[in-house]
Amino acid sequence: MASDVCVYLGDELAAYGFPEGHPFGTDRQEAFWNEALRQGLNEAIVEALPVMAGRPELELFHTSEYVEKVMTLSELGYGYLDYGDTPAFPGVFEAASHVAGSALDGLKRIMEGRCRMMFQPIGGLHHARRHSAAGFCVFNDIAVVIEALRNDYGISRVAYVDIDVHHGDGVFYSYEDDPELAFVDLHEDGNYLYPGTGHAHETGKGEAQGTKMNVPMPPGAGDREFFMVWEYVEKFLKSANPEFVLFQCGADSLAGDPLAHLRYTPAAHAHAARSLRRIAEDCCEGRMIAFGGGGYNRKNLALAWCAVLRELASPE
Repeated sequence: MASDVCVYLGDELAAYGFPEGHPFGTDRQEAFWNEALRQGLNEAIVEALPVMAGRPELELFHTSEYVEKVMTLSELGYGYLDYGDTPAFPGVFEAASHVAGSALDGLKRIMEGRCRMMFQPIGGLHHARRHSAAGFCVFNDIAVVIEALRNDYGISRVAYVDIDVHHGDGVFYSYEDDPELAFVDLHEDGNYLYPGTGHAHETGKGEAQGTKMNVPMPPGAGDREFFMVWEYVEKFLKSANPEFVLFQCGADSLAGDPLAHLRYTPAAHAHAARSLRRIAEDCCEGRMIAFGGGGYNRKNLALAWCAVLRELASPE
């Protein structure tokens, strides 16, 4: 079967994971791909090999000083890249650079017409800031892609949608005053969960007021609540008329994740992916990138990401 969906897989991406029983381990890609093979989804996509970003590409978003810090701690192989959640390990710079570089390579393929959509299971590192790591995220591949869209391809109206259980604070606060980034984030209420941000009243600043939608979900919320909220998400995104769609589909919002308390099923992820694919087709020639994001129950992430991939690869 011919496909216009590229999926980035490889040892260099799997290497983005932390040691000593850390919940973000190096086995997450394998858990997903084994399930994708079981479901036969490999026949509906094109596999793409990881690509490493260079410093100029990382510095589209990150400061030179921060990139240098990651390089140094990567060589040392110990210490923390933030205040205690994100440990350094030997080769962390190369692993994180492959996450960002693969996202950029997928973007290039899309913009050159070699594929319409891309899925990168090991990606969506939405907590990293310009000058620091945070919450298991070293380089913010999403923000690097946003900057490349603007700098390299002249695309300014971008829609970013995040259903990871944690608020995408690294993206939100970096673009809080950017009127051309339509931002939607459904996450567990920050009063109960890291990073404690993403309140409903945070809708953008200055000229960007009203271009951001933060939806804190109460602990225990499931598919019913998700589907109700999604009706408003669709209207919001259609009114934004984006030129490109970015989707962070973290699976830690499913019931049974060890780090959170929402109770979605993979049906929520399928619903979001199907909706966003249609919006992308209507607004921007189908141009869309999906990132795996969080998810620490291996069965959950495998099923949720496969649900997303099936929707991206499904013909109408």
